[in-house]
Amino acid sequence: MSSAETQVDVMLGLKNVLTKIEAAVSRRSKDLPQIAPRLVAVSKIKPAALIAEAYEAGQRHFGENYVNELAEKAVDPLILEKCKDIKWHFIGHLQTNKINKLLGSPNLFMVETVHSEKLATNLNKQWPKYRKNEEKLPVMVQINTSAEEAKSGIEPSETTKVVGHVLENCPNLEFKGLMTIGQYDYDTTKGPNPDFLTLVKCRQEVCENLKLDINEVELSMGMSTDFEHAIELGATTVRVGSTIFGARPANYKHVA
Repeated sequence: MSSAETQVDVMLGLKNVLTKIEAAVSRRSKDLPQIAPRLVAVSKIKPAALIAEAYEAGQRHFGENYVNELAEKAVDPLILEKCKDIKWHFIGHLQTNKINKLLGSPNLFMVETVHSEKLATNLNKQWPKYRKNEEKLPVMVQINTSAEEAKSGIEPSETTKVVGHVLENCPNLEFKGLMTIGQYDYDTTKGPNPDFLTLVKCRQEVCENLKLDINEVELSMGMSTDFEHAIELGATTVRVGSTIFGARPANYKHVA
């Protein structure tokens, strides 16, 4: 680990985030589904030793943006020895040629970034090679709520169609909810983040159209800079990295 990483207090970072999550839950509207938010600790470019520290402090869900990095960390001897119940979330753009590498990773818990019917079909086809017993692969459908070309995800108007495809044509997948990255550094003094409101609306529509229980459809939204706001608007999963593991290099791409 670098000298900067040895100075990071992962346990304190985790404790602070969990305290803020609890406070945000208390501010959440009682009209929203009362689902306790799940914290996904985003460990990209951080070493296995810091992940093990967070695990030792009680954290179980970890997120990675790149297939190669998740696959390497999932088989790291330290992780395999110290973090037996770790749950990996894939939260990056998934290319078809990387599907098998991802699905073969030990303790893969969820793919949060299903961005097309084609990707869902491919995951459904490949998963039986890797699953234990009759386990389905939990997935979320990614929505591009900010309409930015650089971001993956379907248009909000396609939500019912793509979720319907997963439910009807992908028996090896378990639809868990909707995910968005949204625009960075939104100024909440202008009002609620429109990307989060869009995701909430997408859930409402998909539940009405496909007769789903809204309490069983999760929303993954919110990162280090805005996870409290996301929870207040209904997030059930937040993806937090730098607040727990320390800042990343200034030129590093944001995704948590």
